[in-house]
Amino acid sequence: MSSSDGDSSFRRARFAGFPSPTKERAVSCEVSRSSEPTIFMVQVDLELPSSFDPFAEAKESGAKEYVHIRIQQRNGKKSLTTVQGLKKEYSYEKILKDLKKEFCCNGNVVQDKELGKIIQLQGDQRKNVSHFLVQAGLAKKDQIKIHGF
Repeated sequence: MSSSDGDSSFRRARFAGFPSPTKERAVSCEVSRSSEPTIFMVQVDLELPSSFDPFAEAKESGAKEYVHIRIQQRNGKKSLTTVQGLKKEYSYEKILKDLKKEFCCNGNVVQDKELGKIIQLQGDQRKNVSHFLVQAGLAKKDQIKIHGF
C-alpha cells in the first residue's frame, strides 16, 4: 500500500459521515407502514466557511464609530482608564480638563501613531466617563464599549 493510498483511505474514513457539497446523497425515511423504506434523492448545497475577518464590520461604509473605554492595571491597586475613538474634531484637552475637574483625578492626552489621540485618567473611571460622555452629548450610549475586568 502506498502512502497516497493510505491518505485517501484515511480521508474517506475521516469524512465518511459528511456529504460532498456537489454530490447527491440518499435519504431514507418511513412514509408508509410498509416494510420497505422509501428512498429520496436530495440535492445538498453546502458552502464551506471561508476565513473569518473580525474587522469586516468596521471596514464597511457607514459602520458605527465606537468609543472604547478600557482599564489598564499598573502596580498593585493602581490603574489607568483610557478613552479612545472620540471624534477628531473634538478638543481633547478641553474634554480632559472637564473630566479631571469632575472626577478629581489626574490625566493626560497621549498621541498614538495607529490609534490617534487617547485620553488617560488615573483610577478606575470607566462608568464615570461613560456617563459623562452621554450627558455631554459627545457619544451615544450604544456607541460606547466598556472593556476590562
